[in-house]
Amino acid sequence: MTTRSMTGYARVRKAAGDYDATISVRSVNHRGLDVHFRMPPELDAFEPALRTTVKNRVARGHIQIQVRYASTKASGPAIVNQPLLEAYIDAFQRVSAAYGLTGTPDLNAAFRIPGMFEAPEEEPDPALGELLATALDEALLQLNAFRDREGAEIAADMLARTDEILSAAAQMLEIRARAVPEFQARLIERLSELLHGAPVDPQRLAQEVAYLVDRTDISEELTRLNVHASQLRGLLRAGGEIGKKLDFLLQEMHREANTILSKSTGVGEAGLAITGLALNVKAEVEKIREQGLNLE
Repeated sequence: MTTRSMTGYARVRKAAGDYDATISVRSVNHRGLDVHFRMPPELDAFEPALRTTVKNRVARGHIQIQVRYASTKASGPAIVNQPLLEAYIDAFQRVSAAYGLTGTPDLNAAFRIPGMFEAPEEEPDPALGELLATALDEALLQLNAFRDREGAEIAADMLARTDEILSAAAQMLEIRARAVPEFQARLIERLSELLHGAPVDPQRLAQEVAYLVDRTDISEELTRLNVHASQLRGLLRAGGEIGKKLDFLLQEMHREANTILSKSTGVGEAGLAITGLALNVKAEVEKIREQGLNLE
């Protein structure tokens, strides 16, 4: 399965029998499936079937669908809106009498009044409905092809960033393993300064080192960060509808990076190195989150 973006555009024009239809589909990101149609009122009867077509092809996104059609089919005679025509003539005569004007009502002007003609009511033509459904399905296939291409590019970028996070975690683990002797040396220096050069009690030194090592231990956080990053990589490689699943993993990864940062302060150069790497992890997680908002 591919990782699909929620952004795309497609346009299809099809003709069959007495009808020519053009359907444009545009999609952007959305938390769920949000479908909006723009089409002539006489096509409203076909909307439920068209919505079903969309649901069969699209899982998430804000979908805007514009439908236009033309017909060569002969229609019945237009019906004149008799009350509106009579009201126009009556108003013309009253104004002419009131102001002493001469003239006769202009039918050409009357026929241009909105609502003067009423189209005869006709049952929706099933052939038109079939044409619209076929055209929409083709447009959705084109839309998904567009979204697949964009999704593949986004997933590749996110995979590269996930690899950066895993690399940073490995570096932090290595730095942390080398840091214990540094902690001990730093404590000896501090205690010597406080004791004005007097010998340092080995038992006290061991206690202080143990406390500092425990307070700055990030092994559990790094383990969880590795697990979440590996799960994220697996999701991206598997594809499919992963947008909603990303949120939890990214929240957890962000939390682990924050905890690592809180434990890396005040422990010398090793802590500064871990801080820099943890900040990079947070930056990559945020960039992945931004990209993930556009995935289905």
